[in-house]
Amino acid sequence: MSKLNPRQREAVDYIDGPLLVLAGAGSGKTSVITRKIAYMVNHCNYKAANIAAVTFTNKAAREMKERVGQLIKGPASRGLTVSTFHNLGLTIIRKEHKVLGYKAGFSIFDQQDAQALIKDLLIQQHGGDSDQAEAIQHRISNWKNDMVSPAQAIAQADGPADILSATAYEHYQRALKAYNALDFDDLILIPVQLFLGQPEVLEKWQRKIRYMLVDEYQDTNITQYLLVKLIVGDRGKLTVVGDDDQSIYAWRGARPENMVQLQTDYPQLKIIKLEQNYRSTARILKAANQVIAHNPHVFDKSLWSDLGYGDPIRILRCRNEEVECERVVTEILDHKLRNNTEFCDYAILYRGNHQSRLLELKLQHHQVPYNLTGGTSFFSRHEIKDIMAYLKLIINTDDDNAFLRLINTPRRKIGAATLEGLGTYATQHDISMYTACNEQGLEQQVGDAGVKRLREFTYWFDKVRENCQGEKPIWAIREMIADIDYEAWLHQNSASSATAEKRYANVNILIESLENTLAKIDEDDNNIETAISKLVLRDLMERQEEEDEASGKVQLMTLHASKGLEFPHVYIIGMEEELLPHRSSIEEDNIEEERRLCYVGITRAKRSLTLTLCAKRKQFGEMLDCAPSRFLDELPYDDIVWEGGPEQDASLAKERGKQTLASLKNLFAD
Repeated sequence: MSKLNPRQREAVDYIDGPLLVLAGAGSGKTSVITRKIAYMVNHCNYKAANIAAVTFTNKAAREMKERVGQLIKGPASRGLTVSTFHNLGLTIIRKEHKVLGYKAGFSIFDQQDAQALIKDLLIQQHGGDSDQAEAIQHRISNWKNDMVSPAQAIAQADGPADILSATAYEHYQRALKAYNALDFDDLILIPVQLFLGQPEVLEKWQRKIRYMLVDEYQDTNITQYLLVKLIVGDRGKLTVVGDDDQSIYAWRGARPENMVQLQTDYPQLKIIKLEQNYRSTARILKAANQVIAHNPHVFDKSLWSDLGYGDPIRILRCRNEEVECERVVTEILDHKLRNNTEFCDYAILYRGNHQSRLLELKLQHHQVPYNLTGGTSFFSRHEIKDIMAYLKLIINTDDDNAFLRLINTPRRKIGAATLEGLGTYATQHDISMYTACNEQGLEQQVGDAGVKRLREFTYWFDKVRENCQGEKPIWAIREMIADIDYEAWLHQNSASSATAEKRYANVNILIESLENTLAKIDEDDNNIETAISKLVLRDLMERQEEEDEASGKVQLMTLHASKGLEFPHVYIIGMEEELLPHRSSIEEDNIEEERRLCYVGITRAKRSLTLTLCAKRKQFGEMLDCAPSRFLDELPYDDIVWEGGPEQDASLAKERGKQTLASLKNLFAD
């Protein structure tokens, strides 16, 4: 408690009823959550096993868990739940799978898997329209987040597009159930439906979770809000931490109004504001406060800091994006030299991923190391997921998720109806789909032609598995890839031959990696199953490794991806109308969320903040005039310095040159 300020201490100490902690950017909210958990366990007779803390990302949950582990020692921490919403939902489903009618080893479909299934269903039902799979999957996700069932979606459908999406939703849900599979949205939706429909199951979980803490509450959607409300019940043993000014995920269902709803759900709600910022200079916070003040507020707060007033905020006017990116990269190099900083002290933020392309070229040209957040990881690529599915099935034929991914990759004329029948049979008999292919009773559920093709596949794949147990397992795997003519499949499903060749090269990298892994395994354990298992584990750990590899590099990311992070020196590029705020938000009159996004970007900066804009920017092959972002006019006039006029730039360059020369002399003197 001694390390907390008075407001933080008050938030930690209050456990008598529901509490809303309005935590501004950089105000130490994670410390409040972790110390409150420790306070409850160490001083309030709460058992760790009866406390659940939930947040939105694995990284945030991991950090929270590590911090709690430092505060609660030994057996006292046993059973504590610190997880994402989705992991909490997954835990509930695993415990209650029999009640829900699922086999224990259910599969979880990611976005790619879901889109592939919808694509197959569209082809089966309509003989086309498969190019709409992505849009329909997004629509289904929104329906699930809003607690809309397939029947309700069909009843509300208005027009051909709505009817197509709603019908696809119905077939998609039926197929998932037959496959013994869930998608990510189901991980929240199904526990909510379970609790609403079976009060005795809800009571069991209410007895287990006696106190809940929720981080980033402003980002909750309808189902997440209901999950928390149901578990907490009438007891009101709840602390939620959030900031309505940082709600930037409306496009995926987030409802900042859930914070306001708390006052209705819990009339006795206590509100504590955390306004002291431990991250940024007072000038940066003044700018952030002044920008966000243009949004309407139910809860008012104003960030402040005792870290000094700080440097002016710079706004750089550039001729075009070429000059903009060149200027930012050379400034980072110059600033690093003059201030003896590290590359990881700098972050370049932008509204859209397309803005990073030119930046990358400039960083490469100047040999500046950088980390691009949000790029496609190796194991997330379609071709790698395809081959990994084959490898997973080689070592475990009970892996239904792997089976479903590879059975029609490439296509084997095994339709969605056949797979639905197979899945239903497998669920009824509590066996894997692979095992079900060779069951004598399958013909009653699946047509003869479908059964024949399924058994042709398992006969071939059993041979593959047998060959992998021989002396040349890597050769057997390469032969398998040749048998399915995967290279031709890539050419059929890629935008160009060059893209297909790059994707096939990735497959070869994967097999070479497997070969290297196999070579390093002890002779006593020298088998392909061990090597593939290690590769699967590497797949799971890759994200963590990528985070570790990001150190020592300039960070590039979207404003959305920057939330929760902080950097000594921040550049926000593209401060123009139709970029920030984005064109679609202007057309939809959704400027408030764009302003919150700008606020998030500003509050990432600890010591210096630089904003850039262009007079012209290339769009659709032609140079178009750009208008400065309206958010620039909302900054405090006396705290900003505009750069971009020739005379002014010449004077600044001369002064900066002197400083750089002095830094070089000091460097050599040392």
